[in-house]
Amino acid sequence: MNVLVKPTLPDASLLMREMTHRISNEFASAVYMVSLAASRSGDQQVQSVLGNVQQHLEHCARVHRALQMPDLGTSVDVADYLCRLCHAVSRSKLESQNIKIVIAAQPMALASERCWMLGMIVNELITNAARHAFSGQGGTIRVELIENKSVAMCIVSDNGRNSGKARPHGGLKIVRSLAESLNGNFSQQFGAQGSVSIVTFPVYTND
Repeated sequence: MNVLVKPTLPDASLLMREMTHRISNEFASAVYMVSLAASRSGDQQVQSVLGNVQQHLEHCARVHRALQMPDLGTSVDVADYLCRLCHAVSRSKLESQNIKIVIAAQPMALASERCWMLGMIVNELITNAARHAFSGQGGTIRVELIENKSVAMCIVSDNGRNSGKARPHGGLKIVRSLAESLNGNFSQQFGAQGSVSIVTFPVYTND
């Protein structure tokens, strides 16, 4: 009789870190191969293009590192974490589209795994806005983090002209699932002046 054993959270965390390590190695390998190809080319235009590819891969690797699963049982300053994440996302996705990101976050200590889940939510909302809100016109995405009476509120807003239009909802399923894992709620509003996404959740849990 075969018994299916469900992985515990520490087991899942260990597996996630191993996968993250392997993906990081793949990024490093790709950066090396592009750099090598550029150095071997005698064409300046080819070197310039490959240099841009290398830079983009390096920025993507920074986002990947910022989103990696942290060590369990530790406490993380969410404001510092979100600043590093938003900077990495800006360099990899937003600057080339003339999209500015502004972050206003209160210092707040949060359990590492909960901080990671919030980072995944913010990354998904920023990516969604960058893809659908601006139509190549550029704009601003604002990320705010507020705490009041042990309840945290994370707000991701944009001033995109297309914010009043319907957007694909595939990524929002991930956001809603992560918000539920935080014992929180997710809401979103669209209008002619932009969109506003709000995640509220308790800073502390009894788990």
